[in-house]
Amino acid sequence: MQRRRLRSRRPITLAGGAMIITTVLLAGCAAGGSGEEPSADGGGLGTDDERIDLKILVNDAYASQWQDNLIPEFAKDYPNIDVTIDGVPYNDQLAKTMLELTNTDATYDIVMADDNWTPQLASTGGLMDLRGDELEQWTADDYDWDDFYPAALAAGEFDGKQYAVPARSNILMMLYNKSLYESAGVPLPTPDLTWDEYLDQAPDLVQDTDGDGTDDAWAVGTYFVRDGLTPTIWQTIMNSNGGQILNEDNTEAVLGDDAVEAMDIHRQLLDVAPPGAVSWQFNEPLEAFRQGRLATLFTWGSVYRGSAVDPATTTLTPEQVGIQTLPAGSEGPGAHRGVWSMGVNSKTDVPEAAWTFVQWLTSKKGEQWQTNTLGVFPARASTLETTPEQEWLSPVYEALEVAWPAIEAEQMWRPHIVESDAVQQVLATETGEFIPGNITAKDAVKRMNDGIDDLLE
Repeated sequence: MQRRRLRSRRPITLAGGAMIITTVLLAGCAAGGSGEEPSADGGGLGTDDERIDLKILVNDAYASQWQDNLIPEFAKDYPNIDVTIDGVPYNDQLAKTMLELTNTDATYDIVMADDNWTPQLASTGGLMDLRGDELEQWTADDYDWDDFYPAALAAGEFDGKQYAVPARSNILMMLYNKSLYESAGVPLPTPDLTWDEYLDQAPDLVQDTDGDGTDDAWAVGTYFVRDGLTPTIWQTIMNSNGGQILNEDNTEAVLGDDAVEAMDIHRQLLDVAPPGAVSWQFNEPLEAFRQGRLATLFTWGSVYRGSAVDPATTTLTPEQVGIQTLPAGSEGPGAHRGVWSMGVNSKTDVPEAAWTFVQWLTSKKGEQWQTNTLGVFPARASTLETTPEQEWLSPVYEALEVAWPAIEAEQMWRPHIVESDAVQQVLATETGEFIPGNITAKDAVKRMNDGIDDLLE
């Protein structure tokens, strides 16, 4: 038995950090994605005697789940393609993917991009245009590009080309504990709930649930510490009021009074959060919510299953937990896009098999399987039009039907430019100074504008 591999596999040594990312990016732009050309015949889909090997680089948060559950399902349709999933920690993933895409040979046929990484990865020349002429011959007639929510598909676009497609969608959402709302006598939230209304109700959600005279449940938990995702909270508030970080040409920062107001709201959440919440990142508020100590949680909606359904990770039940968009601003509900998109390495020698896998995973059939089996948020309208196989997904579908159009209308996502990751670090640095009270919101916004403009010059 032979395996189709036209090049050797060479390990990548990861070193450095931000400086390496910059250096690699410049090298990639200069090289223009040079390297061994893809196989002229696409490499085929394998036979019993000549199998295909595919390697995929993903985040380690779901690498094992995919290898154990998703790959056997793929093998039912494509038994002659052997797929290996390699996971990498989130903080290392961008650097390793940049190195992979600028290497002269491909170690990985398929890579994943977090929501704001696509422009930087695409600028290396290391990703194929999925809607280009080369892959068109292997694109299924029923793939249906128009079925994706535009906001979800846009996460994989850059400079007029589609370099990746939604493979694991996520959205910043509001989870709420119905029991704590009811014991506080506060009406359950709806997508029409405004930030003013939420802040008026929040003090009543701070409660002494066991009657010992000490508060043991609080109104809210979310990101507060300096972290790349912390600014997405106030950014979502700002977006829901019509504000943006950059101008329409993505050439200048335009943060103003709406950003100051949004940051002040973010800071006010600390007043009704548990003691010590100023140092919270992702895990601390999540665990507090799952232990029944928070009435609301502003976080990524993918945690809903582990917070409401799985008894191994939560003390709550589906009947106790609601999910919806964040409170609304003047322009509509708040939400924020967090899509993991999947792309094909331009130096793979098996582009037909690689693109076939990407299509299988992100097709109507593949997305519905992944949603119903793994609980992954869908990015296709047709999926939300179906009845989910698991009852707990019904409120998730209802929330997403509100969230996706809201995200599209107010462009609720991180800046979609090559410098996006660097911009996010500027926002994180100044947010990390503002939340503890070291500087005012107005000063933080000025420093953000100056730092972003320096990057874009």
